[in-house]
Amino acid sequence: MALEEIEEHSDGTYCVRRITGSSSTKPYRCPGCDQMIPMATPHLVAWLEHDVETRRHWHTPCWKSRSKRHQKIERTRNAPKY
Repeated sequence: MALEEIEEHSDGTYCVRRITGSSSTKPYRCPGCDQMIPMATPHLVAWLEHDVETRRHWHTPCWKSRSKRHQKIERTRNAPKY
């Protein structure tokens, strides 16, 4: 069972759940670096409290350093979000 934590950040309150490699059954795209998180890779899932639509899978280091950089990648409208 994954542990869920509440984290306060300047842009809101987030629910953060750590995912073990064994419970990661498909790849995801990290919004921090725009790179794939392969299957069976430990990572985390974070979303704004009370807004599950903001739920995204992140590499752990990308989540920890997300406030230190601005997103430089602009996706096209048809690009999939994982």
